[in-house]
Amino acid sequence: MTERKGAVEGRVALVTGGTSGIGAAISRSLAAEGASIAAAFWGFNDRAEQFQAEMKAEFPDRLCTLHEANNGIPDDCRRTVSEVLEQHGRLDIVVNDAGITIDRTVPKMTDSDWQKVLDVNLSGTFFVSQAALAHMVERGTGRIISISSLVGEIGNIGQVNYAASKAGIFGMTKTLAREAYFHLAKAKKPYADGIGLTVNAVTPGFVATDMVAAMPEEVLDRFRKTIPAGRLGKPEDIARLVTFLAADDASYITGQIWSVNGGLDM
Repeated sequence: MTERKGAVEGRVALVTGGTSGIGAAISRSLAAEGASIAAAFWGFNDRAEQFQAEMKAEFPDRLCTLHEANNGIPDDCRRTVSEVLEQHGRLDIVVNDAGITIDRTVPKMTDSDWQKVLDVNLSGTFFVSQAALAHMVERGTGRIISISSLVGEIGNIGQVNYAASKAGIFGMTKTLAREAYFHLAKAKKPYADGIGLTVNAVTPGFVATDMVAAMPEEVLDRFRKTIPAGRLGKPEDIARLVTFLAADDASYITGQIWSVNGGLDM
């Protein structure tokens, strides 16, 4: 019997925020489908090292590297991409998952509260994507997938900074998707019959992660009652869609925003 080939066999994937929560689930899902993983993280070094050990045990034939970087610093974003290229020799898939929250209502939000969240969630996504895009255009193929949030679509009290950062990813995704093919055409890279260079975003609803667990229980209960699926999402729900978008077979899908929220915003 022929051994099954994974959907991203032989690819190299950089996942920012890739050692915990949704990012860790994405890393595992991509590895299960054949990719080598470069997981970027900031802080919680013990958790990152534990994640790497688990990945090596679960996927002994996959290279899994760690890259400590503050996604809110442009030079760290660029350095991460350079490290991945140096250690893996190529970069096929970028998943922008790194994100933070600093929740306060508008009257109480400080300049720093606003800027830190925008720097990590929005600017960090841009700087990682910018560095990766240059390599992908040169090679003629690639996947950039950014994790936004339902909050970017509907807003949420106390999260104006987070909502703004995640909404900004929508416009960034569509522009990067257009520019990807603009630059491929300019570089005379053939792509019509290839796997393409696509840029998409995934918008999770309320997913059972540490970040969501930090929300007041009464708020979570209120949201659970409004979710048609009747439950919070699981990190694996998001990871499955990201893996689909990362595959060669998704070459005709670009510039799109994909919601995974149990029907909350139907």
